[in-house]
Amino acid sequence: MLHTRSLVFILLISVLAAGRCQAQEQRPTKPYNVLLIVSDDLTPTALSCYDNKVCQTPHIDSLAARGTRYTRAYCQGTYCGPSRASFMSGYYPHATGTLGYTNPRPAIGDRAMWSQHFKNNGYYSARVGKIFHMGVPGGVELGTNPKKHDNFNGADDAASWTERFNCPGPEWKAKGDGETLEGNPDGKRPVVGGNTFVVVEADGDDEVHADGKAAAKAVELLAQHKDKPFWLGVGFVRPHVPFVSPRKYYEPFLPYDSMVLPEKLEGDWDDIPKPGINYKTSKNMKMDLRRQKKAVGGYYAAVSFMDAQVGKVLQALEDNGLKDNTIVIFTSDHGYHLGEHDFWAKVSLREESATVPLIICVPGQKPAVSDSLVELLDLYPTTASLCGLEVPDRLQGVDLTPTIESADADVRDAAFSVAPMRRGFLIRQDGWAYIQYGEDGRGGAELFDMQHDPQQFHNLVDDPKHADRVKSFEKLLADKLIEVRTNDLKRGGQR
Repeated sequence: MLHTRSLVFILLISVLAAGRCQAQEQRPTKPYNVLLIVSDDLTPTALSCYDNKVCQTPHIDSLAARGTRYTRAYCQGTYCGPSRASFMSGYYPHATGTLGYTNPRPAIGDRAMWSQHFKNNGYYSARVGKIFHMGVPGGVELGTNPKKHDNFNGADDAASWTERFNCPGPEWKAKGDGETLEGNPDGKRPVVGGNTFVVVEADGDDEVHADGKAAAKAVELLAQHKDKPFWLGVGFVRPHVPFVSPRKYYEPFLPYDSMVLPEKLEGDWDDIPKPGINYKTSKNMKMDLRRQKKAVGGYYAAVSFMDAQVGKVLQALEDNGLKDNTIVIFTSDHGYHLGEHDFWAKVSLREESATVPLIICVPGQKPAVSDSLVELLDLYPTTASLCGLEVPDRLQGVDLTPTIESADADVRDAAFSVAPMRRGFLIRQDGWAYIQYGEDGRGGAELFDMQHDPQQFHNLVDDPKHADRVKSFEKLLADKLIEVRTNDLKRGGQR
């Protein structure tokens, strides 16, 4: 007769063996693919999986329901160029000097970009739409002109791709009912192009527009390349202005006067340093309440249109038997103001502009919500690690795998973001947000208690009670910039 301890030992060995067998069964028979879906100018609070009760995004929600949804994800640059260059290169903007709308390739030399690293390891690597910076609406509309189509690649990096596909669209010239909301107080300004708040309730179906074309091409590529490992980047341009979507996507938000604007505080700007007043405001855009509410409705319609295209791509994954061996990431290049503090658009270092939606769905993982501070810079090392590739030690991001394996894991003490247009820097800790303008701080600073003032109405930087905290943040920022700039880029070659 076996001793009780022996029985327990045998039982334990059996359980562990069963666990190993189950893990082996869950492990994909093929290498993980990577599908990166990037929306443009998307604030997390516009998504129903981030608690928006008006704008419903069922397809993005479905991804969140089976992945890890991050509540505190931060971009590294609060407008397109530096943000996209950062997460694709693996370096902070001030490491490469990519502070505008250029490609980081001259700075990083022959070091592999994110998708290029996978391409170098035998993956098919493709871009559909906007992944690196591309002008919207100018670049997208430019692509409709055959004589100028070659300029449509923007700041893209050819070496990163096996193939790349642009998706031109009519943008502000789309047929339909349009209105310019910005700089048009008397209503006489025509529908215009550029980075302007314009709403167009467009005629025609989804594939008239860039994002409809991008979804169709992505669906085609998934069918073509389902039998070999791939890294596919799908870049949607909505909800970036102009807010152009087929008419049906506007219906849930009509009439526009039903839209609710954010809470406003009398004298809100009184304690904000001049560089902290955003470049687009209700005041300088001359948008009355009607136009502000229509801007919110137009933005939500664009989000709904983009969500429908995400749904088509996710359905193609399932149809082609790819769901169980494809890592899917959904995010945006930065957030967006929709009237908070009377601010609109991006660039600001406030929460609405600096945070991004982030969902990472790894086959076999349990759905979870992570409150860890994370950065877009972390996506490159995370996917390399999950796919069993070498994680270059030169990368400035961290591996988020612990947060995927356990929702309680924390991988960062702080997140770091910049707004080069304003010479601004953000250090976001667990309970505090510190914003400084200029490396020497001469442009002013802002300090917010995020536990008691999550809407960032009260700047505490001049409060004597927080003098030591401000000094601590000043030093932390100076040290962070030294750390960011201490990298291998001055030493030639690939590392």
